[in-house]
Amino acid sequence: MTEAASLLAGRVALVTGAASGIGKAIAEAYAGAGAAVVVSDVTEAAGRSVAEGFGARGLFVRADVARPGDCERLVAAALARFGRLDIACNNAGIGGEANLTADYSLEGWEKVLAVNLSGVFYCMKYELGAMLGAGVGCIVNIGSILSRVAFAGAPAYVAAKHGMLGLTRTAAVEYAARGIRVNAIGPAFIHTPLIEKLEADPQARAMLVSKHPMGRLGRPEEVAELALWLSTPAASFVTGAYYAVDGGYLAV
Repeated sequence: MTEAASLLAGRVALVTGAASGIGKAIAEAYAGAGAAVVVSDVTEAAGRSVAEGFGARGLFVRADVARPGDCERLVAAALARFGRLDIACNNAGIGGEANLTADYSLEGWEKVLAVNLSGVFYCMKYELGAMLGAGVGCIVNIGSILSRVAFAGAPAYVAAKHGMLGLTRTAAVEYAARGIRVNAIGPAFIHTPLIEKLEADPQARAMLVSKHPMGRLGRPEEVAELALWLSTPAASFVTGAYYAVDGGYLAV
């Protein structure tokens, strides 16, 4: 086994929203580093395909992170199959409608917060419970550049991602002395299914690209590389941190 393929040998990782995009890339990075990976998503066929690609080290569990019971069952399935949980990446998220705050629907607001904020809390609640018994663990929450700045027309998404960052930092402080690290990653606009509709419009795509000084959108694997590092012993003194993967977006 190569050094890269043994970074996470013997570890068990869980990734939500792992059927495509950033979540899939992170699941593949974990598996490539030797971890057993629990793949979770609401899209069953695609999620199961990702898990099957990892052979005996893969497990698919369908879970809607907006449902606390699903999150509890997801962690329980990881423990039942692999006996432990070392790493959790809470990536599942939705974009929501595009509307100004006064025009934003109540249903849309509740749905985005249920998935993007409450879903992270529900997952962390049960992930932390599983990790505390072992006295060691790592959680990586996938936020956004919009965890730090505003974006007109996306009040629910921005609010949820800001809240997720606060939740990340709070848990990091609470569990630092108990061997569990909690960090967040803030991707800018990445080539994923989440922004396919925006990319289909040449003007919208050009607008998005223009916000990144590097002159392009990011790739899922560029986010996955950071998630992998944060999940290894190389980041053993890193907790409560927020890392942007944004092509310079926040520097402007």
